[in-house]
Amino acid sequence: MVAERVAARTLELIDVPSESHDEGRLAEHVLAVLRDGGVPVRDAGDTCVIAGPSDAPIVLAGHFDTVPAQDNRPGSRDAETVHGLGACDMKGALAVMVELALAGVPARYVFFGREELPFHDSALTPLLAREPGLREAELAVVMEPTTNTIHAGCVGNINATLTARGKAGHSARPWNADNAVHRLAAAVSAVAAQPWVEREFEGLTFVEAMSVTKIAGGIAQNVIPDVATAHVNYRYAPGTSAANAEAALADVIGAVSGVELEIISNAPSGAVPPRSNPWVAKLLDAGLPWEPKQAWTPVAEFGLAGVDAINLGPGEPRFAHTREEQVSVAALVRSYELLEALCRG
Repeated sequence: MVAERVAARTLELIDVPSESHDEGRLAEHVLAVLRDGGVPVRDAGDTCVIAGPSDAPIVLAGHFDTVPAQDNRPGSRDAETVHGLGACDMKGALAVMVELALAGVPARYVFFGREELPFHDSALTPLLAREPGLREAELAVVMEPTTNTIHAGCVGNINATLTARGKAGHSARPWNADNAVHRLAAAVSAVAAQPWVEREFEGLTFVEAMSVTKIAGGIAQNVIPDVATAHVNYRYAPGTSAANAEAALADVIGAVSGVELEIISNAPSGAVPPRSNPWVAKLLDAGLPWEPKQAWTPVAEFGLAGVDAINLGPGEPRFAHTREEQVSVAALVRSYELLEALCRG
């Protein structure tokens, strides 16, 4: 019974720790399960595993890593739901991939690590560079949490640091100092003043948004701080180049004196929503909704490699990265059945 198989496999995978940079045990486990099940499979290096026929037109892709545990491993399950670290993002999807492969459903199964880290740390882009056959796929289905709807494209993602420098001094005589927090506050206000902007791309509406997500500064209650920092996250719409997005952020911060901007990472949007792809047309004909992906995902990495890609997975986005991570058994079964029908043509 599909429901029992995918639910049991999800719980099994949850209980193998695989936080980012610690995916090795899970990669070895999945490799052994598929090998023991008679599936053509190989270790592709650097926490990556590739399985299935090398000429299959569809790639199913999922990442091994999770965010850090929040007292939610080991997992648990009942008749309707599997709970635990990564259940939603994305051990449930990996379980569907494993069970499809064991059932002989023809697809190229691509498992990889370090997706939850900045773009430059991902194991997928180097894998696509050293495995040219993957770049010949007709469609890549990245099994990010989408509640079994098609999420097309993705937004770009800049992470940056703002640093304000001043002069330390006694808080009783602040006129003898230069308050770095006050300088930083102007930059934070400039970011906060940026409106959320809707931009249409390929018939889908994405939202551009700048946010300050962390602030640090000061060493004592009676000391004027001489340095203060903030972290800025900027999500920008597809169709905007990585360079232009950095320039837009620099324009906002550049209006504030005494604050330095350092780009930590910039994950380009990369992926054009492939609505005209014939495999996507089959999913749309089956009644799946077509929605924008208001997040960065590895569809960008496939897009930059020249492969049409969509996001489609069983997890509900609202549970991703939460202490209450979970995935419904019904969603796992629905994902299995959708992808089995698609891959069998």
